[in-house]
Amino acid sequence: MWFFGSKGASGFSSRSTAEEVTHGVDGTGLTAIVTGASSGIGVETARVLALCGVHVVMAVRNTSSGAKVKEDIVKQVPGAKLDVMELDLSSMESVRKFVSEYKSAGLPLNLLINNAGIMACPFMLSKDNIELQFATNHVGHFLLTKLLLDTMKNTSRESKREGRIVNVSSEAHRYSYPEGVRFDKINDKSSYSSIRAYGQSKLCNVLHANELAKQLKEDGVNITANSLHPGAIMTNLWGYFNSYLAGAVGAVAKYMVKSVPQGAATTCYVALNPQVAGVTGEYFTDSNIAKPLPLVKDSELAKKVWDFSTKLTDSQSGESSS
Repeated sequence: MWFFGSKGASGFSSRSTAEEVTHGVDGTGLTAIVTGASSGIGVETARVLALCGVHVVMAVRNTSSGAKVKEDIVKQVPGAKLDVMELDLSSMESVRKFVSEYKSAGLPLNLLINNAGIMACPFMLSKDNIELQFATNHVGHFLLTKLLLDTMKNTSRESKREGRIVNVSSEAHRYSYPEGVRFDKINDKSSYSSIRAYGQSKLCNVLHANELAKQLKEDGVNITANSLHPGAIMTNLWGYFNSYLAGAVGAVAKYMVKSVPQGAATTCYVALNPQVAGVTGEYFTDSNIAKPLPLVKDSELAKKVWDFSTKLTDSQSGESSS
């Protein structure tokens, strides 16, 4: 890992902004879905993609917040093409409804940015009876991607342009439970750790992207799948941390924590920059390819996560989790 602010092979660094890494990129004719586009780096991701000419569908839990963000972006980027659609990733029913409405609208799909997430919340179950961080950060995005894949394949074929799937993970993937993914204990409240459960969900984001990349390559489809760490950013993701910790983090923030435009850079780089064409199954940090936890390269584990997630999403209620 390079020092904070020093440039990597791409010519970009932790200090680069989303606008800088997409400078001169023409995204006209591309359509993207950005989940969680009503707060944090999701807003900046949507704004910068729109600035590049991409038609952005903002998939958000709160559509009135989404509408306000859309209004703000259009003020800054006249002519921006943005739509707001409701999506609650913690609910499989909501994911299915979103996809059904998206397909009914007849929209193409070039870029899928799986950005939304929750972090370090107390133990809770989703509407489908799955631990909330695992449900929201991983299972919801897994199902969303699975249901939109045909649309992406058709778009890629018809437009003769590369499709890109981007999973926003985190360096927290290194701090999962000791066994990595606790398939038989996803819902075990007694041994629940809010930080480790977050790490587990982020580890699954990387494993999901890797297995997806492998399958797409085998199918000869012109779609890439990558994952990334956006960097430490003071957004409302930190909401579950106590005020003392938030204050301590704030004290060092100016030295180590990224601004939101810097935090959205790696997502926008992986989604749009020509340097990333044909690159798949990689993990990025600071707009450069980085080394994830070695466990991430375990193809058997990636397949196990895939099969486990398929089973969960196929059983509507999520009862197959223990």
